Amino acid sequence: MDTESRRDLQLLEALEQESTITQRTLASRLGIALGLTNLYLKRLIRKGYVKCVTVSPNRLVYSLTPRGVARKARLTYEFMKYSLDFYRDARRHLRHSLTVAVARRKRVAIYGTGDAAELVFLLVRDMGLELVAVFGPDGGGDPFLGLPVLAISDHATVAYDVLIVAVLERPAGTAKLLRQSGVPPEKLLMLQPASAADSVGANGAAVPERVDAP
Repeated sequence: MDTESRRDLQLLEALEQESTITQRTLASRLGIALGLTNLYLKRLIRKGYVKCVTVSPNRLVYSLTPRGVARKARLTYEFMKYSLDFYRDARRHLRHSLTVAVARRKRVAIYGTGDAAELVFLLVRDMGLELVAVFGPDGGGDPFLGLPVLAISDHATVAYDVLIVAVLERPAGTAKLLRQSGVPPEKLLMLQPASAADSVGANGAAVPERVDAP
């Protein structure tokens, strides 16, 4: 599923749940700029998926049209299929990558706290490897599956053999950030290639890739 389709699904779901939601709130939920949110909404309205009514000078009400409801249902199905295909392929390839990369080194760390990180967490435990730390851009905050989240700047204080980069968005940028933070390139193991277009599985899911020194 491409980025545009994911955005459409997120917007349609949000508008269906809260018809009076503001564009600023939408932008915050989606993690994109306010101007980009406005463009996405205008496109959905132009395509006939969403209807917008002005009820006061400072208040808009959004509603999904029959076409919008059908579009949301179709995108939901596509997203579910994409997710199942991706996690099945990622689990198989990550298991192989870990077996090759870790060998007898069993101290594994994870960078990331999203859905992909949960997949890695389960696989690490299933393989009998030792999960020594979970890192994020910043430390503190909510724990990840009962484990504290450490700032990546503190990685040197933890003894780990492999750092699995469990992120799906901008993997190349994340790998660069980790190298700039002092993580040895030979310790990085990507869940998704830096260029998904160059390494795509049979079902369209990106496969894990080892990151070598630049």
